[in-house]
This record gives sequence, C-alpha cells and structure tokens, in this order.
Amino acid sequence: MELFILDWIQAHLRCGFLDAVLPIISWTANHGEIWILLALVLVLRKSSRRQGWTVALALVLDLVCCNLLLKPLIGRVRPFAVNPAVELLVSPPLDASFPSGHTAASFAAVFALRGSGSPLWKPALAVAVLIAFSRLYLYVHWPSDILGGALLGAFLGWAAARTSARVYAGLEKR
Repeated sequence: MELFILDWIQAHLRCGFLDAVLPIISWTANHGEIWILLALVLVLRKSSRRQGWTVALALVLDLVCCNLLLKPLIGRVRPFAVNPAVELLVSPPLDASFPSGHTAASFAAVFALRGSGSPLWKPALAVAVLIAFSRLYLYVHWPSDILGGALLGAFLGWAAARTSARVYAGLEKR
C-alpha cells in the first residue's frame, strides 16, 4: 500500500515545477536549519524568548528521540532502495527511514510554538506540511515514516511546551 502511494505521487504529481521546488523545501530542514534559525530569532527577541527556548528544547528532544534512538533501533530501509528505478532528485540519505526526521523536527517546532502561545504556529504548520510532503515526493520516506515523524514531533513539541511552561513558572516565582 505504501509503495502504491509513493508510485501514485510519482505518476500523477511529478512535474518540472515540483521537481525544482520540493528539493529546496526539503533542504531547508536537512538538519533542522529552518527551525533552528526560527528558534534563534525568537530567543534573540525579548518578547518571544520563551517561545524560542521552547522550540529549541523541542528540537533537542527530537534529535535524541528520532535520530539517536529510533532510527538506529528500527533501521527501516528507504523506499528508493526497494524501488531503485525511481529517479532521485536529491542525494540519497544514508540513515534509516523511520521516523522521518525532517517531519519530526518540523512538527516538534509547530507544536512547541502552539503550546507556548505563539501565533507563528499556523504558518509553521503550512511549512511543516510542505516539508513532510516533499519527503514523499522525493521518494526518500514511506508514508508511515511521515505519519510516525508527525506524531513523534507533535508529542515532543507538546512536551517541550509543558516543560517550558513549568520552568518559566518556577522562574517567575523567584
């Protein structure tokens, strides 16, 4: 079923415009760059410092859970290795497939923003969805990798927001 979805995307949605745009969108989150930059900008502004630290915490939690624990533990093969006939538009990733790190980091940032009260969570959600879709379009993740990454990221973003709220509440009592 998952291979059918990926092959359907290749057969019905593949076009020159998306071939040019989606690798760039995917690239913005290769190492969480877009979300790290967002966290840094938010931390540097006094009015959004708490939201920035919350996003940063969510990204650290994601790095540990997704890249250091789950990917090596699960070791899922990527779809392009199963179907090598597909032309890749990006360099083939070398790590395991599940969960999608791009998606997990993106949704961790979105839910950290939402949980910390930032209105930026809505445009961040649109970017996160584009990043997640780009990973399917580029044939580097299975749909369940994307779903797993989104769920993991949402949980970690929520956990970061809860943790941040408790830390800041404790600091305000002092």
